[in-house]
Amino acid sequence: MSCGDHHDTDCSKVLEAVYNFLDGEIDDDDRHVIRVHLDECSPCLRQFGIEQEVKALVARCCGSDRAPEALRIKIMTRISQVKIELGHVEYRAD
Repeated sequence: MSCGDHHDTDCSKVLEAVYNFLDGEIDDDDRHVIRVHLDECSPCLRQFGIEQEVKALVARCCGSDRAPEALRIKIMTRISQVKIELGHVEYRAD
């Protein structure tokens, strides 16, 4: 995905890292790069918000534990299918 504007970090790279960003699984430098990109790119910020809501929904449904791996893969696979149908970047389920 690209919003058409120039950014120091490509939109697809930011969106690939969204779950790691949400889970706090990236270093401070990468976190800063993603935060700057989200601050200046409304399409990515919108997609980030969707991913954040999915994560919150799973957390509510599964309690404070991480979603079962099978559920996570199923959700990520469906998100990928929808993105392909809409012409967006495909997400990996890993």
